Amino acid sequence: MGYRIDDFILLLEDLVPFDLQLFAAEDEGRTEEPTEYKKRKAREEGKVVKTQELISALILLFGFVSIYIIFKYVMKNSVGMMVNYLGMVDEVARSSDTNVIYLLKPILPLMVRFIAPIFGVVFIAALAGNVIQVGFKFTTKTIQPDLERINPNPIRFFTKVLFTRQAAVNLGKSIFKIAAISIVSYLLVRKDIHTIAKTIDMGIVQGVKLALIIAFKLIMVTGGVLLVLSLPDYLFQRFEHIESLKMTRQELKEERKLLEGDPLVRARMRERQREFARRRMMQEVPKADVVITNPTHYAVALKYEAFKMTAPVCVAKGQDLIAQRIKKIAEENGVSVVENKPLARELYRRVDIGDEIPDDLFSAVAEVLAFVYKLKKKAVI
Repeated sequence: MGYRIDDFILLLEDLVPFDLQLFAAEDEGRTEEPTEYKKRKAREEGKVVKTQELISALILLFGFVSIYIIFKYVMKNSVGMMVNYLGMVDEVARSSDTNVIYLLKPILPLMVRFIAPIFGVVFIAALAGNVIQVGFKFTTKTIQPDLERINPNPIRFFTKVLFTRQAAVNLGKSIFKIAAISIVSYLLVRKDIHTIAKTIDMGIVQGVKLALIIAFKLIMVTGGVLLVLSLPDYLFQRFEHIESLKMTRQELKEERKLLEGDPLVRARMRERQREFARRRMMQEVPKADVVITNPTHYAVALKYEAFKMTAPVCVAKGQDLIAQRIKKIAEENGVSVVENKPLARELYRRVDIGDEIPDDLFSAVAEVLAFVYKLKKKAVI
């Protein structure tokens, strides 16, 4: 005797004291790719594709390179400062009113000259890392408090924060960085272990310089590891960003309504536009010289002014009921109606309202106009 799936689910619901739906995916149904509008809105809100590994690597590399470059300047001024303080020992010992501010006054400007260039380089490196990935974009929305983000459900909170793909990747990155940096550091230090042992016999300046060189190697390698890691991490962050912006079909419909308006309203507007166009077209029929008909299915009204136009122009055309309406208006206003089935079909198919007739139809239309002008001349006589 076997158990069905439904029986198993009922058994779990009896054993587990909380709702199993808490573990259901919140993004269920989000299968549609995000639209450009949603991507643009996300960017305006500060939701962009960015990896911190690149920024960390640039800060580390450029910051330490700046320290290495100004090392001689720092050491020279540090020695001078030390000599200055040693020369003040007797004066400080004899004076009873010497305070801390008096002692720090010479060192503060010097510290500013040491630190300011390093902070400047680090700031530019961090800014460059952001601009490379995001471009020039500044927003405060990401740091604004949002009460809607507070989730009172601890189970859902932990499943969203701890048991997610992002958390797993971050853990993997951390393990990879620690392992890679530890192995490379061990290999470099082991290689220079004999050189490090010789620092006992060196002076302070030489010892510090040697330590700085070894540290420089370690920092460069660490920065290189972060740079290498930044590319796959950026690709992953881009994938996660797109996944987070995916939409349901209902959201797509709502966005389309928002951008394009309600379909019923749009249809109504298009109908009104067509109605206005028909009215304008009908107003031009009494000004036409001739209406060429099928006779029941098509009607095309043409107008020709010899000194203003290079060829006859279509001022109105229609099919079925509209064609009958054009014929009726033409008859009421004394406009000639000529039956020519093939010519009416060609004109209706190839000529839009306001366009001149094609060159290959000019002869046929000219014959019709000549016939119409002859009739009008006889009528006048």
